[in-house]
Amino acid sequence: MSIKLLLGLRKIKAISDYQFDTEITDIIFDDFENIRIEHSKNTGKIKHIYNRDNLILTLRPTVGFFTLSLFSAKKIIEKTRAPKLRAVVLTEISEFIKKGRNVFCKHVIAIDENLRPMDEVIVVNQEDDLLAIGKLKIPVSYVKTFKSGVAIKIRKGIYNSKSY
Repeated sequence: MSIKLLLGLRKIKAISDYQFDTEITDIIFDDFENIRIEHSKNTGKIKHIYNRDNLILTLRPTVGFFTLSLFSAKKIIEKTRAPKLRAVVLTEISEFIKKGRNVFCKHVIAIDENLRPMDEVIVVNQEDDLLAIGKLKIPVSYVKTFKSGVAIKIRKGIYNSKSY
């Protein structure tokens, strides 16, 4: 393994530990030997992280944090208990969320108490089936009490993805 790759992995894991916590980092990077880092051609900075050919994380350069992919969300769901890093929504609205529609406060049944606004969120239904990934827009306490308004802005639903 090259020095550049080792330093890149160290930086990536440090950001992931801070953003998600060490448990999630260990889940995402469980197949350490097959991690591949893609750098920006213009800046040389880390852009995408892959496990074999599956995108697991994208580094957003403006904020320095990761966005999850559907692949990494699925890994997290399989290895953690709900509602860790997730929002559980009514099963009846699953089809809308899968299409990439936003999640409203009134549809959230349970949500990870440790999430903060602008955090990555995995959206699942009551059976813990992956529906989408997105970003929490308001504090968790508001999500629980508000009866209207957007709680999670969906970035990608499973229907508007080529694969996951």
